[in-house]
Amino acid sequence: MAKIVIFDSGFGSLSIIKPIQKAMKSDIIYFADQKNFPYGKKSKSQLTTIITKTIRLLEKKFEPDLIVMGSNTPSLLVGINKKNLVKVLPPIKKAAKISMTGNVAILATNAVVKSKTLSEYVRKSRLPKHINVKKIDATKLVGLVEHGKFLEDKKSCEKIVSKVLFEPFSRTNIDVAILSSTHLPFLLPFLKKQFPNITFVDPGKEISQKVKKIVGRKQSKMNTMKIFTSSDPKKFQKYLAQIGIKKNVSVLC
Repeated sequence: MAKIVIFDSGFGSLSIIKPIQKAMKSDIIYFADQKNFPYGKKSKSQLTTIITKTIRLLEKKFEPDLIVMGSNTPSLLVGINKKNLVKVLPPIKKAAKISMTGNVAILATNAVVKSKTLSEYVRKSRLPKHINVKKIDATKLVGLVEHGKFLEDKKSCEKIVSKVLFEPFSRTNIDVAILSSTHLPFLLPFLKKQFPNITFVDPGKEISQKVKKIVGRKQSKMNTMKIFTSSDPKKFQKYLAQIGIKKNVSVLC
């Protein structure tokens, strides 16, 4: 039996559950740390404290085989490395390979975009010299998902997506964009509709492959999922139902 805990500051990392379940049978526990949303506006020090406490809580409560730090922000900014911890990082090498113009965008939270850590991550990736990387603050887009606006007000979502991305995409001739927040795959219908000539790279498949490599031998007989939040379970349960996930939500704090 493969017991996998995935955590994020809210909705976001639900987007990587399907790829994992498709890759292998597992028992997934999802923890939405909504009390600390958004991770992307926390200082590095604050984030390190939050993530350290969260990992301890999850290890004590569930004794998982593997923990997936589902948010790109702490994955990049918090220097915690454990054998049973998988981080979600931008699949920048994959994006560089498929780009025809050599112009690649990373859509991330404000904290990540402004961090030296992301610049260092790009540098260490040793991309071909012709690849130019544009970092774009997608914090407003993350908010559309976390607050359920992408479900309730699609016209407003379209306007905000266009306002945030049209100018930087067109000015720098971007043809590949990395969704460096696990919230962003929920906006793919809007992104593909407004920018049909851009390829959007979702880290979900890459994460599922990492997870399978580590705990694939312990596959469960069937896929199961339990969901917890650090905030309002009824509100979170309502949002889940709107995206087709009919599960009870419990409080964990």
